[in-house]
Amino acid sequence: MNNKVFIASGEEHLSIFRSELPGLSYINFTGFKPGYSKSLPQYLSLLFKLPVLLFHIIKEHHRVKKIISENDINIIISDNRFGLWNRNIISVYITHMPRIPLPKFLRFLEPVGIFLHRQIINKYTYCFVPDLPGKLNLSGRLSHGLYLPDNVRYIGILSKFSFTELLPTITENTPHNTVILSGPEPQRGILRQKLIALLMNEMTRTIMFEGKPLSQEKTKKKGNITFISHLPALEMKQIIESSQKIITRSGYTTIMELVSLNRTALLIPTPGQTEQEYLAEYLTGMGWFSSLPQDEIGVSEYREGKITLCRELNTESSLLLTKALTELSDKHHKNTHHDKPCK
Repeated sequence: MNNKVFIASGEEHLSIFRSELPGLSYINFTGFKPGYSKSLPQYLSLLFKLPVLLFHIIKEHHRVKKIISENDINIIISDNRFGLWNRNIISVYITHMPRIPLPKFLRFLEPVGIFLHRQIINKYTYCFVPDLPGKLNLSGRLSHGLYLPDNVRYIGILSKFSFTELLPTITENTPHNTVILSGPEPQRGILRQKLIALLMNEMTRTIMFEGKPLSQEKTKKKGNITFISHLPALEMKQIIESSQKIITRSGYTTIMELVSLNRTALLIPTPGQTEQEYLAEYLTGMGWFSSLPQDEIGVSEYREGKITLCRELNTESSLLLTKALTELSDKHHKNTHHDKPCK
């Protein structure tokens, strides 16, 4: 849409953007990393780190002012980072969970979280929710069934594989299963070891994406498992599409990308992370995915899910995203009296 694009993130993610989207401008802007605990649920771990989170929000809010001034930014889009709003320019906040889920015994406190999250959303010009607005949706009660501010726009599901649709696809012909690891330690490593023990003696070989773009060792093999630190989107898409089975965390980004490819998977939510636990339960109930607690790996059987509405989901998503970006661009042009491209 004739905009100059800057991408600001931590170095690990910048390495991905540089390889996938060369020619843009990049800014090293590390965000808050909550981390995980081996013993505490994620919501308790985050609660104890709340003072650190508040410090990071204030710090990034002041730093973004400097970035805006130095680079003459007109529009800023924040991927779920609370402090990246600015009163002088158009700002967009992206989140798939205006309702932050809590365990059932603490669910009576969710309205407090909804209220506080709404205060953050209202700081921004717009809030983009990567999901569909009707009954056919991926986030369930995380973004549906609650009052949303007037600045909220559903923009459809997002996937890094969307821009590969026009590129030639070469199918991986050797039969294989795929594991997609994600999230911080120590839970990533715990899941990795459990799946290695489970899959090492399988007849079908396994390709395990470790999600480590900065790793110097790109590929290694151990038995019938091939470990890949990172692959470009097109190559990863080819492996996923030709997989017999897929095992992954129930992170929302991963779910959107699998749905965009019309692929189901076994979802193993990160223990104590209520968002992933809810998404695994909700999408299993929809019949699209299957799920298994991490401590039942190798013990319980699971059934295959089935996604049959991929084309409908992707078509509506494309229309919603185009509509939201057009509104965003029109808002910018109404706020300015010159024709300078926005950034």
